[in-house]
Amino acid sequence: MCSPGPKPSPNTCAPDLRARVFRILAGLWVWLGFVPVLLPAQAKSVLIYYHLWFSAPPHSPTWGWHWTMDRFRPDRTNALGEQDIASWYQPLIGTYDSGDPVVLEYHTLLMRLAGADAVVVNWFGPEPVFDYATIDRRLHQLLPYLERTGLKLVLCYEDRALQAPAPDPGHPPPSALDRARRALQYACSAYFGRACYLRWKDRPVLLNFGPQVLRNPEDWPALVRECDPPPALFTINTPAPGAVGAFAWPPMWLSQAPGTGGVLSAAALHRYLGDFEQAAQRWPAAISCAFPRFHDIHARAGTRPYWGYLGDRGGDTFRETLTRALTNAIPMVMIATWNHFGEGTLIEPTREFGFRDLALLQQLRRQWIDPAFPPTTNELAMVWQLYQLRRAARRAAHPQTDLDAAADALANFRFEDARRLLQGFSRTPPEAAPESQPARP
Repeated sequence: MCSPGPKPSPNTCAPDLRARVFRILAGLWVWLGFVPVLLPAQAKSVLIYYHLWFSAPPHSPTWGWHWTMDRFRPDRTNALGEQDIASWYQPLIGTYDSGDPVVLEYHTLLMRLAGADAVVVNWFGPEPVFDYATIDRRLHQLLPYLERTGLKLVLCYEDRALQAPAPDPGHPPPSALDRARRALQYACSAYFGRACYLRWKDRPVLLNFGPQVLRNPEDWPALVRECDPPPALFTINTPAPGAVGAFAWPPMWLSQAPGTGGVLSAAALHRYLGDFEQAAQRWPAAISCAFPRFHDIHARAGTRPYWGYLGDRGGDTFRETLTRALTNAIPMVMIATWNHFGEGTLIEPTREFGFRDLALLQQLRRQWIDPAFPPTTNELAMVWQLYQLRRAARRAAHPQTDLDAAADALANFRFEDARRLLQGFSRTPPEAAPESQPARP
């Protein structure tokens, strides 16, 4: 996923004093090598972009495309124990299935303890085309884990799904507008009314990764009005008609400019972020963005052309973009992404980075949002331990009551209780046996 929508334009309204000061300070960031300028603390919501599109044995019968891209063989490992997957990075827990309850528990607990407030799920609608219905089914599985951890849900609709083949080949395909209408009406009935759904001014927040297909200026205002309640729509980079605002995203198109060598420089990145922040002053709402890197595997897989490279820089890319997002005037920040392994934008723990990016999120949340935020990397490690114990217990058909209690304790920041329960369980390791019961949300 790269940025398909229009690019942010500078604000042409008369700037107030705060805006002028911000631009002066932003210029100093560039001159000083992007040393963050610290603005007054304010309420912030931290969102994390999440993908439910991974399939892997034994939970699924076959490997999904997002692990293989029709080229890689995850069942093969090299001398270092690394799987042959469609990514430059190896998940700390190995390849996984997004419908596995143990994985959903592991991910949501880590997000909660890292400092997230909401999870933005990449969603294509419920149609039985490609893996769209499977992703939607996994979203329903995710809901109890969001509720247990107190995380909010947000949908990001990919309207490029409207280009998919018709779900019923025996009938003429519906129009793109009708398909979008059905998808949004389904989202309204299945998700928008849930207590765990994120709202802006009492309206459910809906992102659109585009629009890429429905570009008629009348389409999205009509679709939004037909929902009850109408969602607060955010489109990429700049608001489309019908949207209350926009969200930022890694601007990889800038790496294709002449003379860049296909690399997105820190200067170009921060110019984009500055333009977005300036333009957002005249929108009702906006969502800024932070990200660790962009290291795409698709060109190697032969699935699409090279989209550019944004270096990790030893964690500085994430530190700078996250600090900027937490200290600007925009009240929502989205981390892109939790687990887009194909584009390398993930902050999920990996063999290469461990818990580094989650620890940084914890640190900056304490610094700019909640000084009393208690979790540390010690508690992140307990979530990993819980995951390992779940796996062992499932293989041995071992009762998991203590692990259920430990998960509840972690979700509610009762860390001493969780530590005691995990230590007690690990002292009596179960014997290996066939897999059985899943994690209880």
